Amino acid sequence: MNRPRIAVTGKASRWAPGWWCAGLAIVLAGGWPVRATPDRPWPAGIDGVVIGGGDDIASDWYAAAAETDQGMDRTRDAFELEAIRNARAGHQPILGICRGAQLLNVAAGGSLHADITARRRATSARVNPLPCKPIVIRSASCMARLAGARRARVNGLHHQAVDRVGQGLVVTARDADGFVQAIEDRAGAPIMGVQWHPEYLIYRRTSRRLFTALVAAARNTRV
Repeated sequence: MNRPRIAVTGKASRWAPGWWCAGLAIVLAGGWPVRATPDRPWPAGIDGVVIGGGDDIASDWYAAAAETDQGMDRTRDAFELEAIRNARAGHQPILGICRGAQLLNVAAGGSLHADITARRRATSARVNPLPCKPIVIRSASCMARLAGARRARVNGLHHQAVDRVGQGLVVTARDADGFVQAIEDRAGAPIMGVQWHPEYLIYRRTSRRLFTALVAAARNTRV
């Protein structure tokens, strides 16, 4: 059987470690990664989508008035919002990673904390690609089934986070400060967002299973 083709979105840059790591995770899960960036046409024959991590999301996508933005890329924002809308319309599975999870929430009408640095109490604001942050997972969720436990350890490379949850989504994991660490579709569609970077943690079961579940769903929903 042909491998399901999974689009992995990201910025148009030669330096793209997230793309290479996510691509490897998808290959190991039985899929075939295809890079998707705003500077090229959307790839044909896609069966699932990964919305990758990266720059901040421009605040006027989710706030009544624009806040002070740093490192935003509105072209990429619009590109990935359209990718989410098209994937949902085509009933394709989606995995949002860090920024991608936040964008899933924005696409559903939710909002973000533009900067949670000053709000942290029990967790560190230091960027760390290692699994240093404990999270608590909601029971009876897809995330709990993948993790096989109510608790897990993840990495932390973000300073924005989901605030008001978008329509049709539910929070399924939080960290020690209460910040959202995972969201998924309330009705059970194969749509999930995680605030951490599982592509850098494929040596850990929970993160590896995210890609396995995505590829399996993509295979099951192929026309």
